Amino acid sequence: MADTLPDPHPAVEAVAAPTGASTPPVSSALAYLLLTHMWTRAAWQYRGSLIILTTAQALSTCLDLVAMLVIYSQVSTLGGFTLPETLYLYGTTRVAFAISDVVASGAEMLSEAIRTGTFDVMLIRPVGTLPQVLAEQFTPKRFGKLVPSTAALVWACLHIPIAWTPAKVAVCLSTIVCGAVIYCALWVLTNSISFFATDMREPANIFTYGGELITEYPFAIFDRPLALTLTFAIPLAFVTWQPSLYVLGKADPFGLPGFLRFSAPVVALLMSLLAAAAWRTAVRHYRSTGS
Repeated sequence: MADTLPDPHPAVEAVAAPTGASTPPVSSALAYLLLTHMWTRAAWQYRGSLIILTTAQALSTCLDLVAMLVIYSQVSTLGGFTLPETLYLYGTTRVAFAISDVVASGAEMLSEAIRTGTFDVMLIRPVGTLPQVLAEQFTPKRFGKLVPSTAALVWACLHIPIAWTPAKVAVCLSTIVCGAVIYCALWVLTNSISFFATDMREPANIFTYGGELITEYPFAIFDRPLALTLTFAIPLAFVTWQPSLYVLGKADPFGLPGFLRFSAPVVALLMSLLAAAAWRTAVRHYRSTGS
């Protein structure tokens, strides 16, 4: 979740605010890096607090891992998946989500920015609105989530009884990258609704944080209608489930075509285009709060 940090906006204004009518616009990537750097400098002023919060993030991420270990203390397989195989699913989706949480969870603050009128300030800067929103309330403590997630993934990769080929290594790495892109697209897409409806932060979290939770386990434990919904309506199956079937050498329990196991890059691209289109449409129809 986004947190309140010492306000670095004076420094932001020095870089992002227009100094005259001829001030050229700043590229989105550069603007994002500058803004996150400023938020990081602000957070680093309170080093002790930052270290404690980062550690807390790492420990809180372990809670779901502990729950999974408790389940496997009572059963040997879950939906036909052993503990290392399920930890592979857990690790890939957790690492992907942690990356998206670092990069794009500032979108959570959009609803508040619109309500308080601060989004209007973003509109007059020579910087795209999306990088400003994504960088809002950036905090390095979110990197803490990567530690237990990466550890679980490494352990799983070492204990899965499969032969690692270059193709499987490539699919494993692309699973993380594509999963992070899909999650980032979900952050933007779901929070764009805030332009048309107030207080949409929690409903949007159903798809982001809820999506992370549901993809930690094999889809084989779900009913077929739910699994198909998570494949073709809300494409969370492409975060880790479908590509992991190839890496783990598993058959699809729902009998879906084999090419879906390699479709994560296409889905990530389509989700990114959809999120970008939704953002542009929402900003175009924004009429300010009147405050």
